[in-house]
Amino acid sequence: MSDAAARRLMKELNQLKTENPAGLLIDNTITSHDLKQWKIGVVGAEGTLYAGEVFTLQFTFGPQYPFNSPEVMFVGDTIPAHPHIYSNGHICLSILSDDWTPALSVQSVCLSILSMLSSSKEKKHPIDDAIYVRTCNKNPSKTRWWFHDDSV
Repeated sequence: MSDAAARRLMKELNQLKTENPAGLLIDNTITSHDLKQWKIGVVGAEGTLYAGEVFTLQFTFGPQYPFNSPEVMFVGDTIPAHPHIYSNGHICLSILSDDWTPALSVQSVCLSILSMLSSSKEKKHPIDDAIYVRTCNKNPSKTRWWFHDDSV
């Protein structure tokens, strides 16, 4: 990882710990020793289908971060059932692929995912979940997404 990427990640980590946005669980063990991988807890907002449910997002940063998006996916025993989240944890969200810009941050990605969860009207995986999970690349950043439905 370049020095510039490491500085940017340290700045983002400090901002997350200082601001501690609602709905995110930040502690001192969220990063790997080399900053390449972070795990952040996400808590479903009150008054939504996911109220009080806790999920874990894993961020993996490549050598070109922030010019390339991080790999972001849900991990652990609890993957939310959502029309844009596959059962293997991959997330279909435009800012994680085509719409990524270096102006985005870990915090903005987390808040976008929280917003996506909060606006969901039903708990179900995408209609092509079984086929996708069986045939996809392990790295969701290598997926060419087809956005079926932007209303969720």
